[in-house]
Amino acid sequence: MEIPTATSLADIYPEASLPIQKSRWQALLTKFEQTYGRTADFVSRSPGRVNIIGEHIDYSLYEVIPMAITADVLMAVAVHPSSEKTSKVRLANVHPEKFPTRDFEIPSQGEIPIDATTHEWTNYFKAGIRGASKLLQDKRGSGFVSVGMDVLVDGTVPSGGGLSSSAAFVCTSALAVMKANGEEVVDKTELTELAIVSERAVGVNSGGMDQSASVFPVRGSALYVSFKPSLTAKNVTIPNTDPEITFVIAQSFVVSNKQVTAPVCYNLRVVECTIAAACLAKIFRLQHPLPKDAGPLGISLKGFHDAYFEEKEGIKDNSQTSVPDLQKQLEALIDLTDDYLPQTHGYSREEIAQILGITTGDVEKQFLSSFPVRAERFLLRQRALHVFTEALRVLQFMDLLLEPPTSADGKTDSKALMKQLGDLMNETQDSCRDVYECSCPEIDELCRLARSAGAHGSRLTGAGWGGCSVHLVPADKVDRVKEVWENEYYRKRFADMTPERLEEAIVVSRPGSGSCVYRVQGGSL
Repeated sequence: MEIPTATSLADIYPEASLPIQKSRWQALLTKFEQTYGRTADFVSRSPGRVNIIGEHIDYSLYEVIPMAITADVLMAVAVHPSSEKTSKVRLANVHPEKFPTRDFEIPSQGEIPIDATTHEWTNYFKAGIRGASKLLQDKRGSGFVSVGMDVLVDGTVPSGGGLSSSAAFVCTSALAVMKANGEEVVDKTELTELAIVSERAVGVNSGGMDQSASVFPVRGSALYVSFKPSLTAKNVTIPNTDPEITFVIAQSFVVSNKQVTAPVCYNLRVVECTIAAACLAKIFRLQHPLPKDAGPLGISLKGFHDAYFEEKEGIKDNSQTSVPDLQKQLEALIDLTDDYLPQTHGYSREEIAQILGITTGDVEKQFLSSFPVRAERFLLRQRALHVFTEALRVLQFMDLLLEPPTSADGKTDSKALMKQLGDLMNETQDSCRDVYECSCPEIDELCRLARSAGAHGSRLTGAGWGGCSVHLVPADKVDRVKEVWENEYYRKRFADMTPERLEEAIVVSRPGSGSCVYRVQGGSL
């Protein structure tokens, strides 16, 4: 499945967004000409995403259900002549006061250097160059060097807001580099996989949901993303209900920068889940080492899951197991984790080493040296319990989307469906707050207020520790929910908030479209 080339903004955005987007895109192209003295050749585009359910389990290789949103990252690009002796990138942003203009060269040998210890906005573009260049070297030979280019960026996905601005940026960058180097056909799976690896170069060890949700979606559908045995994505229609199901996104305005906080938040959770997988394999005396997989550290809880049932019950290919049986497996793993990882206060390096039969130095080398992590104790029990229970909720959510409850007349029972979907989202929030510990008081408050005003389900979305929340709200309750948030959260916490800022804070979302390229003709739309 290839990345589409749009011929009209109507191919990308819903009708209601077109007037604003036309003005924005034309301003981008005009600014490009003013900045570089030439017209852009094309625009690369990837959206942000909201995760409906499946929080912090993608890097353990369990399924998730996100959807793309309208907010996106645009890059207008003009390609330098291939005859230039050095490949140079000139990178500017429509907001130069926040994102300073940078120039840099693409080295003729070796990878483009990225200092992941500095919070520099251009690192995300360099990450896209690095990933795309490696793919093109595999295709064209080790001597391949990317052409130079002029790039102007405009992004509407809030940074640190939990809507995957970093993934949207890296996906857009990688797509821009591929197109600039003459790749007429860019495969969606190929782009997603290289973007997953690329983002790790800036110190963020994401599992792949964010990139999949930026690249794959078709407008009007949510996305069911699987990572094992390989990355796949299936568009799933949200059932028609009366009143209509809407997903409302509310920004907490607590900024959570994954790159800055990763050592004690995001990356620490990745490490804890990986160590939990290794410890469970040892505790249950699996005869073979856990197979290497696409997890950030090479093994995952899903890898343990499959290996356990292969050895204990003879299931050779768990990807062929029915959904009801997968649910039973997860229920069994929840019970086993509850019994065999009992320490609620966590595990020290010494205790982990003892379980694994290795030295503390080996623990450091295998689990703690790939990226920055700071912790004295690792909460293996809590992290594994969250992952297994959340994976179960995703399967239950998907069941409801595919086979919604019906009323006596055979039609979808809208009230029952919304309540059951909402209950699962509420359980996710409880687990994120109490077990995975990735929520914050502001998100908790937004969820409480939304439920009091008629939301069926409310939860954080994204990395957590701030950012955004997502809420399943019947269409006839949306205005009431927005009113309660405005009066009880935004006006109380941010007394000087402007109407424009408030408009940005709350988004009533419809599932949007994924990555695309727009060919520019004559410098205008």
